[in-house]
Amino acid sequence: MSPAGRVIIGVCGAFGLVSLAFAVILSTALHVSASGLIAFAGWCSAIGLFTYCWPKVWSSRVEYVITDRHVIWRRGPIRRSIDRDSISYARIRWNAGAPGSGDLVLVRAVPTGALRRTLSLTLSDVDGPDRIWAMVRGVTPSAPLGDGERPLPQRLDEGERVLWSGTPLLAPWTVRRAGTAALAVVVGLGAVRAVGKAIPTLRRIVHLHALPGWSLVLLVVAVTVSVLLVAVVAGSVAYMACWRPRQLARATRYLVTNQRVLIRRGREELSLDRTRIADVISTPTPTRLGPTVLVDLFLVLDGPQARAFASSGAFQGEGEQETLLPVLHAIEDGETVGAILRHVSTETLATAA
Repeated sequence: MSPAGRVIIGVCGAFGLVSLAFAVILSTALHVSASGLIAFAGWCSAIGLFTYCWPKVWSSRVEYVITDRHVIWRRGPIRRSIDRDSISYARIRWNAGAPGSGDLVLVRAVPTGALRRTLSLTLSDVDGPDRIWAMVRGVTPSAPLGDGERPLPQRLDEGERVLWSGTPLLAPWTVRRAGTAALAVVVGLGAVRAVGKAIPTLRRIVHLHALPGWSLVLLVVAVTVSVLLVAVVAGSVAYMACWRPRQLARATRYLVTNQRVLIRRGREELSLDRTRIADVISTPTPTRLGPTVLVDLFLVLDGPQARAFASSGAFQGEGEQETLLPVLHAIEDGETVGAILRHVSTETLATAA
């Protein structure tokens, strides 16, 4: 299940539990109708159950077909396809619970400007997604493919060799990341304020003996779950802003071979054929690492009606950190990588410098 699905299930479960607890307190201790709260709890439970069951029901009848020209996703009368020659790059998300299987996302980048968008086709929960990607590229799958635990250098194509490798040296603070951190502070202050308001109120109720013991327990549970939900949201947002970008940077490795550009980050991989690269755009990172000047390399993609000549090209609009994109972030030797990708000799580059 996707992280978004887990979040929806958790939030719906918390809301349903709190609503049901308050409904019991109102109907039994205060003798007030609580049909609205019960209906809301049932609605939250239905959403959580639907979120859990629907992906399995939907994917049970999905069929994937690879022809000599197209990759086809089909479920009953619904059909989607992508031309194999127009695929810009692919992402692989390995499944932690089922070794050797994962999702294969085929991406076609289209022009910048008014037509800027990204078309993708996802093959979910397939065995050996890297093997399938080799078939789509028209390459004979090698023996090491199909094992996501193997490092990328051990799963190269026959005759493929590594020319450069590196890692991002830092996780720069972007405007989006700073905004997320500010949001975490606001939500955290809200959680502190909720605790400050809830504790005195509960003490007064206990001293007044306004509710019987079991109703008081339900009230304490409901208030505690509500405050914990706000605190968890604040902690999660702070984690996404402060710690997760650093973890993603540490888990990222870039490889440039004589045939492809490969990016590995945890259980996610990106594979881009170098023939799809029309140009390389180098921009300074927003954050400096001491005297060292770091750069971001944006790979300008090319293909049938799919060129974008800007760093805000066909891959803009997706998450800055969460989605793996054809960008080499915060690297030091950008000139060397750019020379390799532009098919310029590094010796010539050194002489010119």
